[in-house]
Order: sequence, then structure tokens, then C-alpha cells
Amino acid sequence: MKLDYKKTMLVGLGFFTVSLVWTIYNVAVPLYLKEFALSGAVIGFIMALDNIFAVVFQPIFGTLSDRTNTRYGRRMPYLLVGIPLAAISFFIIPFTRQSLPLLMIAVIFLNFFMSVYRSPAVALMPDLTPRALRSKANGIINFMGGLGTAIAYLVSWLLFKMGEFYPYVTVAGAMIITIIVMYNFIKEPETPVDDAPEEQKQKGEHDKGKTLSLIFLLLAIFFWFTGFNAIETFFSTYGEAVLGVDKSVSSQLLLSVSILFLIFAMPAGIVSRRFGRKNTILTGLCLFIFTCVSLIFIKKVAIMYFLLGLGGISWALININSYPMVVEMTSSGGVGKYTGYYYLFSMLAAIISPILYGFLADMLGDGFLFIYAAVALVIALFFMMLVKHGEAPMEEKKGFENLEHMES
Repeated sequence: MKLDYKKTMLVGLGFFTVSLVWTIYNVAVPLYLKEFALSGAVIGFIMALDNIFAVVFQPIFGTLSDRTNTRYGRRMPYLLVGIPLAAISFFIIPFTRQSLPLLMIAVIFLNFFMSVYRSPAVALMPDLTPRALRSKANGIINFMGGLGTAIAYLVSWLLFKMGEFYPYVTVAGAMIITIIVMYNFIKEPETPVDDAPEEQKQKGEHDKGKTLSLIFLLLAIFFWFTGFNAIETFFSTYGEAVLGVDKSVSSQLLLSVSILFLIFAMPAGIVSRRFGRKNTILTGLCLFIFTCVSLIFIKKVAIMYFLLGLGGISWALININSYPMVVEMTSSGGVGKYTGYYYLFSMLAAIISPILYGFLADMLGDGFLFIYAAVALVIALFFMMLVKHGEAPMEEKKGFENLEHMES
């Protein structure tokens, strides 16, 4: 059993466009909003719309895509509508920045159309990938997302100097090219790949043990994203208040997390084939808890690069294998819905955690950051230990298939 790398990377183009858009959006739009003398709270709420829309609409469109049956496939219609309309909405943002009502219309349309296609785009991977290879494939998908983020930073750095609209034109054009490539080279099978044992297919989503495992896994996902989002959002504040460093140094420290995550995204999927998804995630959680507990006491920047790099490796072990575990608990007919569940809990954490941590930091101080993250990760570890389902089929262990990852 071999993974089709070319096809998986083509599927990853959908996630690639998501990273391109949100990276440039998060760099530029807060500055546009600031020009209207809005309060920080209002700007924060507007910038959280992507997570709010994701919580509301991604489960809906993921479920709808499960029930869609057209000559274009189940997922592709949502990409054919969502990507071009999101590209248009993104393209017009710099031309609306002189008018708050027009800017808000563009922002709302962008958030909506991004929600239309994200869950169906991600659900393409399990539709086209055998269960035993989904962690490995998810590593490639996340690598494509990380590559999109890196390219977006480069694009924004170079093109904003040329003119305000150049990054938007470039990314919108890349999105149109992406949907053309995906439409022409990705052919959805009439019957999605589903190599689950027949007994598992018959039980479907009505197995009580599997339902409990899904609930525990989604709670674990919520809590590890709670910890991670607090670090991601407030580390620059922590750096200034606790470490006494400039935000540029804080950015460099966080870059070590991103780089190590990108490097270990694909290996994390490979490791799970040998040791199991749950064990790989538990190992990642233990390493991340160790990282956060160490950072409570260690304030030397040189050592923090190493520890945050370890955090990036840990995050790869956790994040790459969690989504495949979620969709492992359903048949091919529920992949879109379960993809929506995954984003519901991860995005809900992205909404709640910054507010909760901000409230606690006001009382306990900025030095509370890694205590907060460690506690959230320990709770995630507890729920993860209760998960009993979600592993890849045992057939992956047979013969010489465990050596598959060594092939070119």
C-alpha cells in the first residue's frame, strides 16, 4: 500500500490557499481597521470573525458535502463555488479600505466563502486516501498549509512595498489557478475510498464506544488548541512583559515552532504508522507539557529557542494525527460531517481561549501564560487517554508494509 504523493499534494492545494489568504489578511486588515479609530475590542471581534464563521458554517457545509451527489463529485462543487468567490472577496479588500461599511462587506463575504469550501476541501483527503495512510497524507496536507504561510509572509514582505493591492492580486490569482488545477487533475471516485472492516461499516456511527471515543477526542482537541492558541496569541505580550524582549525577538522565537512543525509534519504521519496514532499523540502531548512546564522557569532566550522548537515537533505529533483519528470513526458517508466536528472544536478553542486567558492574565499577570497552556494540555492528555478508537486498520502492520515509507 503506497501513498500517492502527487494526488495528495494536489488535494493539499485547497489548504494551501487557506493559509495564503489568512496570513496576509491577519497582517493587513487590523491596520486598515485601526485607521477608523476603532477600539481594540472591536478590532479583535472583527478579526475573530473567521473563527466564528468556521464554528457556524464549516460543520454545515461539511455535512452538506456528504449528501451532495453531482457529476462534479461531492466536494468539488463547494470548491468550485467557494474558492473563486473567496478570491474575488479577497481581491476587493484593499479597494474598500477607505470605507468601513464596504470593508466590512468584503470581510464578511470573504469569511463566508472561505467557510464554504474549507471542510469539503479537507474532506477530499480521506475520500481519496486509504485509512492506513491518512496520517501520512495529513502530514503532507499540513506541510502544504505551512508552505502557504511561509510564501504569504514572503509575498507580503516583497509586494506590499510595490503597492497595497499587489499581494491581494497575487493571492487571488493563485486561488483561481488552484481551483483550475484541482478541477482538472483531481477526480473524485464515485465511491470514496473506505477500506474499513465490514463489521465496522455495519456499526457505522451507532457504536456507543466509538461515540464516547469521538467525544473524548474532540474534548482533547479543544483543550490542546486552547493551550496552543494562548501561546500563539499572547507570546509577544509575554516576551515584552516577562522576557523584556522586542516583538521581533518574540516573532523569531515563535518562528522556531513553525519551522520545526513544518519539518516534522510528514515524519509525524510516518511515525504514527509504526507506533499508532494515539501513542504518537500522547507522546506529543507529554513533550509539549514538558516544554510548557520548562518555560515556566526558563527565561533565557537561547534555551527558549530549543524548547519552543521541541514544542513545534510536539505540535506536529499531535496535530497531524488528530484529524485522521476523527474521520476514522465514521464511514465514507460521514467524512464531511466529522471534518466539521473537528473544526468546530478547534475553532471554538480559538475563540474562547484568548478571551479566557486575557481575563486570567489581567488578574494573575503575563507570566501565567505557560502555566495556563500546561494545564490545558494536561486536561487534553487526560481526555486523550480515554480514547479507544481511531487507529488505522491493523492491515497496515502486515508483511513489509511498514517499510513502505522508506521507498522513494
